[in-house]
Amino acid sequence: MFIGHFAVGLAAKPAAPGVSLAVLFAAALLADILWPVLVIFGIEQVRIAPGITTVVPLDFISYPYSHSLLLLVIWGLAMGWLFGRGDQRAILVIAALVVSHWILDFVTHRPDMPVYPGGPKLGLELWRSVWLTMIAEIPMFLVGAWLYMKTTRPTQAVGRWSLLLMLTTLLMIYIGDMASPEPPPSVEAMTAVAIGGSVLFIAWSGWTDRYRSRINTP
Repeated sequence: MFIGHFAVGLAAKPAAPGVSLAVLFAAALLADILWPVLVIFGIEQVRIAPGITTVVPLDFISYPYSHSLLLLVIWGLAMGWLFGRGDQRAILVIAALVVSHWILDFVTHRPDMPVYPGGPKLGLELWRSVWLTMIAEIPMFLVGAWLYMKTTRPTQAVGRWSLLLMLTTLLMIYIGDMASPEPPPSVEAMTAVAIGGSVLFIAWSGWTDRYRSRINTP
């Protein structure tokens, strides 16, 4: 998934209103933040394989440390401890977001999602259909955005317009990729884009969140 991961980060704000959206996004995307770095260092492997799925032209040969269920549970608990600031609910929300990455990828991927390093690989292959993938992800994203906006309000105009621009940018990138799923020119280019995109949207979300405050609900 792509915007599905951002969707759960947005949707988690009501459960952890004191946690920055940047941390929520980073947790939901952690697997995809670790993965390109591990690919660069040769620890995990991927190859470009046009046609292997309708949506994503990549063969994820090996990614047990960034994408296995067991390791994501461990990464999630570690990230929750680091960023939860002693708040038990925040720790659990952050950890759950990290693990949610495996669950969402399990739905979309081929049977290449490892349960643990060297263990069985699972996947429901939603990526066989562009339309079914979009039908699953776009409503998730819209609901996540709605929950975030129900939980926060802008304290300055930048908090409103930056959020709308960020959400629109994510949606347009997603629709553009779905409309024309071209394979990347190289693994190196793909990893650079993956790292750059993660950094951009995590930083953007943190900046936006600074200009929004919690709505106190009864």
